[in-house]
Amino acid sequence: METIVYVLLVLTSIVGVTFIIERGLALRWSKNIPPRVAQSVEECWKTDDLPKLRHACQQVSSPLSRVLLVAADHLDWPKEETEDTVQTRARREIVQLERGLVVLEIIVGIAPLLGLVGTIVGMMTAFGDVGIGSQIDAAKLAQGIALILRATLLGLLIAIPSLIAWSYYSKKVEMLAVEMETLCDEFLRRQYRQKKS
Repeated sequence: METIVYVLLVLTSIVGVTFIIERGLALRWSKNIPPRVAQSVEECWKTDDLPKLRHACQQVSSPLSRVLLVAADHLDWPKEETEDTVQTRARREIVQLERGLVVLEIIVGIAPLLGLVGTIVGMMTAFGDVGIGSQIDAAKLAQGIALILRATLLGLLIAIPSLIAWSYYSKKVEMLAVEMETLCDEFLRRQYRQKKS
């Protein structure tokens, strides 16, 4: 039983490290808010500037690019409808950015519990052996308890980095969402203001 718990802890740590690395690569600022696309938004003041923005968005695929392309494709709609369409697409992009964070959240909860299960199983085994023998070997018992507590330590060593990564990535997704919203809002405001004039 102890072996199963240790195998589960090792598998949990492998999954945790994999998702920490994958999300670290996927949530890079330059990958989600490419400077070239952000610059194109800043320079897009008139309808004549739209082809340049579209070109930049098509060249550099990113969540921001996809949301801006949806916005640019619906500029002939009323402003409220365009904003709703853009928000729907933005929510979809945010869900993609959050992909994998739920796995880290589960690891944060499950790793210490697996460690605790390993500790309990180990203690049951150690103290079960004590009850069978007529004489208690204190050194052997202490060595057994030290071995048992490793499961708890391993569980915590898996959970702590996963918790740090989950918190950091959740905040980063929030910051990326705010930046995308700001740029899209700015873009739509300029385009609809120009239409009125």
